[in-house]
Amino acid sequence: MRSHFAHEIPFIQHRRQLLGLSVVLVALAVVGLVARGLVFGIEFQGGTEIDFTNTGSVTIAQMRDALSDAGEKDASVQTTVSDAKSGFLVRTGTTDPSTANRHAAAAAKALGLTSKNYTVTTIGPDWGSDVTRSSALAFCIAIALIIAFVSVRYEFKMSITAVVALLHDLVITLGVYAWTQTPITPNVVAALLTIMGYSLYDTVVEFNRVNENAKQLRDGVHRTFHQITNFSINEVIVRTINTTITTVVPVVCMLALGGSTLKDFAFAMLVGELLGTYSSFAVASPLLSIWKTSEKKWKRLEEKYGWDAVATPSEPVAVKDAE
Repeated sequence: MRSHFAHEIPFIQHRRQLLGLSVVLVALAVVGLVARGLVFGIEFQGGTEIDFTNTGSVTIAQMRDALSDAGEKDASVQTTVSDAKSGFLVRTGTTDPSTANRHAAAAAKALGLTSKNYTVTTIGPDWGSDVTRSSALAFCIAIALIIAFVSVRYEFKMSITAVVALLHDLVITLGVYAWTQTPITPNVVAALLTIMGYSLYDTVVEFNRVNENAKQLRDGVHRTFHQITNFSINEVIVRTINTTITTVVPVVCMLALGGSTLKDFAFAMLVGELLGTYSSFAVASPLLSIWKTSEKKWKRLEEKYGWDAVATPSEPVAVKDAE
């Protein structure tokens, strides 16, 4: 029977390898989250952000020394470029607006800059905790709605495997942020929620084809759930790749040419979109196929017509087994 599937990419035949790779990536992400932890922006933990622009020949070492002398001993300093002019993005733990402005003014004066060269944004810890609660609530509601929608539209097993794929994407994305120590900001949270939509879209497209193809035998060949799933992935894989390319291109442009705010959003989107495409055919569909094959009717067909079974391709199949 293998010749009947020679034209298909064998995703499901290699389900163990694909799921194994995902397990490794998730494990690396968890190690990063535990060993290095996430760096949260001032929006979540409170603090001050000072945006220095058009700083000329000032070096990052000079900026650190000026901030330290002004009273900001543990400031995080990043270089930026805006309108082809160099600058710095400084994050500190200072939550008092007057203190933050005084320190920024002292650092600017020491570096020969004026008040036009910087802006100060201070966020209190209460606002940060509100953002954290709102983000967690949005995530939980999104997961609940996904489970409800997929369960009603298709079946419960599909909703669970779709959510597992989503969690796979989010955990690995957060792992990348942990290993790179890139700050988590509200823009990143917005990107993560957007990622959930893209990832779910790819998964639902595949599940829709699986659901339709499972209702009938395809040319007397695709008889088991593994075979039906593999055929369904191959039917939509070009569409999935094209969708990914058209969404990744503008994200890459934002990452390369955008400011710091856009880059926060674009970096999470880039990682998440690539993972979402991968997880749809390497995590969600294989898990669903394995789970469904454990059902009695599909298990019988797998034993009789599976890739490793010996059967005549033209042998008829009972309608009750295929429905």
